[in-house]
Amino acid sequence: MRVRSLAMTSLDIPFPQAFTHASATRAKTEAVLVRAESARGLVGMGEGCPRRYVTGETVAGAQDFFRSHRAEWMTCASIDDLQAWGTEHADLIDRNPAAWCAVETACLDLLGKELGQPIEVVVGGMPLSGLFRYSAVLGGEKFSSFEKQLRQYLAAGFTDFKLKVMGDLQADRERVAALTAAGIPDLRVRLDANNHWRHVDEAGEYIQSLHGSFTALEEPLQVGDYEGCRALSRHCGVPIILDESFMRVGQFPLIEGEPSLWILNIRVSKMGGLLRACTVAARAKAVGIPIVVGAQVGETSILTRVALVVADRYRDILIGQEGAVGTHLLEYDLCEPPLMFGRGGCLVDSVFYSRSGLGLSFVR
Repeated sequence: MRVRSLAMTSLDIPFPQAFTHASATRAKTEAVLVRAESARGLVGMGEGCPRRYVTGETVAGAQDFFRSHRAEWMTCASIDDLQAWGTEHADLIDRNPAAWCAVETACLDLLGKELGQPIEVVVGGMPLSGLFRYSAVLGGEKFSSFEKQLRQYLAAGFTDFKLKVMGDLQADRERVAALTAAGIPDLRVRLDANNHWRHVDEAGEYIQSLHGSFTALEEPLQVGDYEGCRALSRHCGVPIILDESFMRVGQFPLIEGEPSLWILNIRVSKMGGLLRACTVAARAKAVGIPIVVGAQVGETSILTRVALVVADRYRDILIGQEGAVGTHLLEYDLCEPPLMFGRGGCLVDSVFYSRSGLGLSFVR
């Protein structure tokens, strides 16, 4: 494969309704889009979601990173070339994971099309198969909006929920009570606090005061407070999901001694692309730590598709999958049909399974 052109643009797609959590309120996407074209005229697309409060990145910073290394990436002609660049520049990718994710994804999509293979085969795996079932994610909007969203999820048959807590005890209790009162058989709820609390005692008291039953707590304390999270996990009797606090494979020594206390949220953009995400998932499996395959708010079908590779390859340690929101949240997607969940949280369309590259049909 020879890359003829490589370009990055910002991606700003409005949301019909803003999405709120403890770290931010979003009314549109905040992403970068990479387009790679081969000498044969085939096109690959990639997406990354820079987040200052997650990876320390911005869209402008991602574009600077892209301009600095674009010429090097245009010489990548194979999966070995991509892997070699990623290995040699691991520290640089640590600082620019979402930007690199967009580049890597575009190159993998293009390479798959050149080879006539789906991306999961390009990276050494098997073609996708089976059902993908997503969690319902409930934000911290006012209760009337929460109720409307909950009714939609209930009507669609969801049983697995991720609930954002905001630190307003009365409002959070109201949300938990509404979920509990819905009478959902086999209800599973994990809480996501987006690093709201600073102290273990404060977090533990608050969570107990919600009067709910939870399967896990995501990022309850400040980023990197592993000792506090260990204590909170033992106090509440549920594992802690690490998201912002776990970015790369080199952080495993901090947690692998007590695998029962942890779950990893593997968001492909945050991890620095598919190859690094799979490396983390493989190590998690080896040490006995379950995973959630997560998503940034506002992802398009591109990142939804890439994340399926991780979810499919590591089904035996997968306890939840997020994303596939498509036009449930976005005013429009880049693809037609968009990859999005339907009844019971299941992915609606699997026609792309046998197609080369990402297998998506881009309309924008």
